[in-house]
Parts: sequence; structure tokens; C-alpha cells
Amino acid sequence: QVQLAESGGGLAQPGGSLRLSCAASGRLFSLNAMGWYRQAPKKQRELVAVIDTDGLTKYADSVKGRFTISRDGAKNTIYLQMNSLKAEDTAVYYCHADFLAVTPQGRSYEYWGQGTQVTVSS
Repeated sequence: QVQLAESGGGLAQPGGSLRLSCAASGRLFSLNAMGWYRQAPKKQRELVAVIDTDGLTKYADSVKGRFTISRDGAKNTIYLQMNSLKAEDTAVYYCHADFLAVTPQGRSYEYWGQGTQVTVSS
């Protein structure tokens, strides 16, 4: 079993900052890319940022220049520094992990955290 423990969510004012963290634990063989997704009310879940084991990153256009994803040296913990927050950033943020190992059906293993609420409001 793999668990993704998220923390750091909460309430921030517009223009403020929050820092999210996600620590993976359990059987982490072949842990590969990790990332953050978010889902706002009445919207589909969307990619926010991802980072691979070499530190290469990708960001959604809506957060470029404001958010930064990083990964620790052990590769099992990621962070999301969220600056210049906007009301539109309000959502449940989910940690995601990809694994190189595959199921008997040939599908890659994927795990999701339970989500942490980020609310940006005055």
C-alpha cells in the first residue's frame, strides 16, 4: 500500500502565500513522477504542476510564475509553493504519484492523496 499525506492547505488572502507538502510512504519501489492537481467546485480536476525524478517540471499556464513545485533529495516528498494567490486558486488540491511498475494488465500504478482544501478569500 502507498499513502500520500498532504498538508499545508488552509485559508489565505488574495495576494498571499501557502506552501503545500506531500509525503509518500509505504511501498515506494519504482516511484517516478509526482505532482499536484486541483479540483474547484463545478469544475473538472486539472493538472497544476508535476516534477519527475530528475527535477524537470511542468506547470499549468494559469499558475506559471506564481507556483513552484519542488522535490526533496529522497524523491518521496514534494512541495508546492503558492504565491500571489487568487480567488480562482480556491480548490481541493490533490497529490499524485506515478510508478514505473505496472499492473498485470499493463497499466501504470497511480496513487492519489485525499486532498487538502485551499481557500483564497478576503
